[in-house]
Amino acid sequence: MNQPQDQIEGTPLIKPSTTDHPLYEQVVEACRSVFDPEIPVNIYDLGLIYTIEISSENDVEIIMSLTAPGCPVAGEMPGWVADAVEPLAGVKSVDVGMTFEPPWGMEMMSDEARLELGFM
Repeated sequence: MNQPQDQIEGTPLIKPSTTDHPLYEQVVEACRSVFDPEIPVNIYDLGLIYTIEISSENDVEIIMSLTAPGCPVAGEMPGWVADAVEPLAGVKSVDVGMTFEPPWGMEMMSDEARLELGFM
């Protein structure tokens, strides 16, 4: 019998982002301005931003994770992301949600982040 966490075969673990929206690149750049205080790499290149969904009304929904559930800034990081994205021209609202499914892994880092942290 299927457990609630079982996914339908072929369903992506991470919901796709609205990459074709005109605000998408600006939202990504705003996310790149937020850093995990313990790691000298921005949270976007670390792979902590899972989904950026932007509605036709320019409501931005961001689903993010942390490198570890016990991260000391867990309660603050979504606010930092919202504070970075909200001032962008055209953004109507920002909602930042937290998830640990799928768990973050080092394979989610960009090549730039791997290089910065000495993994390449």
